[in-house]
Amino acid sequence: MASSAISAFGTLLQIGDGATPEVFATVAELRTISGPSLNADTIDVTTHNTATPFRRFISGLIDGGDVTFDINFIPQDPSHSYSAGILKDVVNRTARNLKIVFPDSGNTEWIIPVIFVNFEVSSDPADVLMASITAKVAGPPTFT
Repeated sequence: MASSAISAFGTLLQIGDGATPEVFATVAELRTISGPSLNADTIDVTTHNTATPFRRFISGLIDGGDVTFDINFIPQDPSHSYSAGILKDVVNRTARNLKIVFPDSGNTEWIIPVIFVNFEVSSDPADVLMASITAKVAGPPTFT
């Protein structure tokens, strides 16, 4: 039986400009992307009236976790730079919407409100200049 798996090649990460309507620009040189990692708190609602000696739980608040991604860092690229890109958003603590566009037949999109919390550059002489970025999910994503 053939698999219905989809190659991740061609996934896009885009950053919104905050305007209405919002325009998204693709992050250049995207290597990998992970997240968001949704996690619901659990609330213990066990009482003395519980019929069996098992704890009972309900779902609490949901933490959207992080979106992390690695790029081939191009310091002057508009999507990376301090003058206009992600680095500027980290320093200025700017909230943005990220859009992940998956390479499936419907180009499924997830729009995720984030704040950028980490921008780490690495410059191994045996590799390309890279940056690892972490964005904290700052509200409920929109899944389409």
